[in-house]
Amino acid sequence: MAIAAAAVVVPLGLLFFISGLIVNLFQAVCFVIIRPLSKSTYRRINRVIAESLWLELIWLIDWWGGVKVKLFTDHETFHLMGKEHSLVISNHKSDIDWLVGWVLSQRSGCLGSTLAVMKKSSKFLPVIGWSMWFSEYLFLERSWAKDESTLKLGLQRLKDYPLPFWLALFVEGTRFTQAKLLAAQQYATSNGLPVPRNVLIPRTKGFVSAVSHMRSFVPAIYDVTVAIPKTSPAPTMLRLFKGQQSVVHVHLKRHAMKDLPETEDAIAQWCRDIFVEKDALLDKHNTEDTFSGVELQATGRPLKSLLVVASWAILVTLGALNYLPWSSFLSSWKGIAFSGIALAIVTLLMHILILFSQSERSTPAKVAPAKPKNEGESSKKETNKEN
Repeated sequence: MAIAAAAVVVPLGLLFFISGLIVNLFQAVCFVIIRPLSKSTYRRINRVIAESLWLELIWLIDWWGGVKVKLFTDHETFHLMGKEHSLVISNHKSDIDWLVGWVLSQRSGCLGSTLAVMKKSSKFLPVIGWSMWFSEYLFLERSWAKDESTLKLGLQRLKDYPLPFWLALFVEGTRFTQAKLLAAQQYATSNGLPVPRNVLIPRTKGFVSAVSHMRSFVPAIYDVTVAIPKTSPAPTMLRLFKGQQSVVHVHLKRHAMKDLPETEDAIAQWCRDIFVEKDALLDKHNTEDTFSGVELQATGRPLKSLLVVASWAILVTLGALNYLPWSSFLSSWKGIAFSGIALAIVTLLMHILILFSQSERSTPAKVAPAKPKNEGESSKKETNKEN
């Protein structure tokens, strides 16, 4: 991390990790004391606690980085957002797609009850990963033999969730890069599938499982397509910390869960068809640099995240000012050394967070060997394994 970037990242990171550890502590106390008595009460309290941390990242997009998230959807869907349970499927275009999803859920009033299916290593990320674990995110190992039962149990636990939630599932299984696109194109060509140009081939096992177990209590699927205009650089965590602006276009289409087919094979094919349509939609966006024919909704830039960050900054600063004179912390070499070590740890953690978000460092999609075409469609489905 360059020195100039560190001068910005470290103070922000220090605030985030100090406030985050406080949030984690409250979450842990509630998990131990309240959850055994009432899971519903715990979830309602945790929603507020988690938001007090996650809003700092919303502030990073809205007020520091100045990233403009433009939502294209119909008026009816826009007013249903945040008022119903939904399964969210999306292409994985940028390094901060998950943050873009948080922005939309915050605008819809359900940030604290937004969940996602993520790789297992995510829950070990200090502060943010721990917060996600307390918030019941679903963590998988990218092995269907191990993940099938984990996903099933996680989905069933959501049946009695007391507040509208969004569950995000990135069915491509990994973030988009040109290298991964080339691998997907080779796989599609070898197996007689539509050759993608802007997306990866969806891995349908997790999606089929989600639909099968959530159909009875989740009324909608939100089909999200993320695109970056030609005039805007792709947003990254490092660009956010540096305060560099970007624009993200989001197309959202609502599908009623009851309209999906019944059989597992048909559900899987529905998902693949959606990504073929998504690919064509992105072709059109590449040409027009917008999602034409769909209303651009006014999502605004709420003050809530700004107030939360200001409150945390005041609390942390007052705490430090009250503590340091009392202990004469910086008047000794031990205190100075401890401070230096603490800053080095924060710098390292922020560096890890930035690297973790980068698409080039995400685990590549495993493209199964091509099967002879005379083995039939069932062979193709078997090789298209979900994370």
